[in-house]
Amino acid sequence: MPPSDLERIAAIDDPYLLIRQATERLSAAQQEVTELARLRRRVIQELHAQGISYAQIAQQAGLSRGRIHQIKHTGPAPEGVFLGTGTITLATPLKREANNARPVVAMEDVTAAKRLEDLARGFDLSINLEHVPLDGDFDLNRPNLIVICGPRLSPVMGALYESDPVLEWVKDGAWTLRDRRTGETYRSGEDSDPVRPIDYAYLGRLSRPDGRGNLLVFTGIHPQGTLGVVDLITSEIATLWGQVGEERFSTVVGVEYDPETGEPVRAELASPLYRHDEEN
Repeated sequence: MPPSDLERIAAIDDPYLLIRQATERLSAAQQEVTELARLRRRVIQELHAQGISYAQIAQQAGLSRGRIHQIKHTGPAPEGVFLGTGTITLATPLKREANNARPVVAMEDVTAAKRLEDLARGFDLSINLEHVPLDGDFDLNRPNLIVICGPRLSPVMGALYESDPVLEWVKDGAWTLRDRRTGETYRSGEDSDPVRPIDYAYLGRLSRPDGRGNLLVFTGIHPQGTLGVVDLITSEIATLWGQVGEERFSTVVGVEYDPETGEPVRAELASPLYRHDEEN
């Protein structure tokens, strides 16, 4: 029988390597405990939603009814899985502004990333922040990846969006979103005449290019739309998770914002929420 992780680490002669290995294993173990607790709470909720009483769940699981109630109301909420599990990588794009030689991140993207990070930490998820480089070349074939970036700033993201079976980005003077099924086109109020404080954004979970997992992606036609998506996810994550779980989907988010601050006033689904497993 191969040695356990504890036995393997305890047998390390180099004390500094032992400390490093033990720290890494503790971190991994803590993530496993968190995700097991989330999974257990989710299954109890699903069984109860099917009409099975807590007493029946307790009996079958070999636990007390009080323990089942405790599990249901404590620990990480299952809807956090909408964002991912364990450690999430959140990427925002670098841009090169006029008269500025250094690449920068748009303030709205910084704000969106910070708000999403706060939400994730509330679900006991860890966050690593990265940037999509100026050339847009970015590795999408990684687990637990969220990317805030549109097709304009990254050919890699442009190719990913083209895999969506229902929604598409269209460059028609200005960027718009188009629903292939209904023919509806969503144009930002900033690009309309008269100008209106309304923007639209894409939100979806798409297959990684290598086909070995999914990633969550979103972006507004303009930055106000991006902030609106974060506002929607923050307020409606339980509903979104209940509708699509961890499966692939896409939708258009309509965002009304304060023209003075750019902050979202209202964010809601502007198109149907399309589950991609139902589109094939």
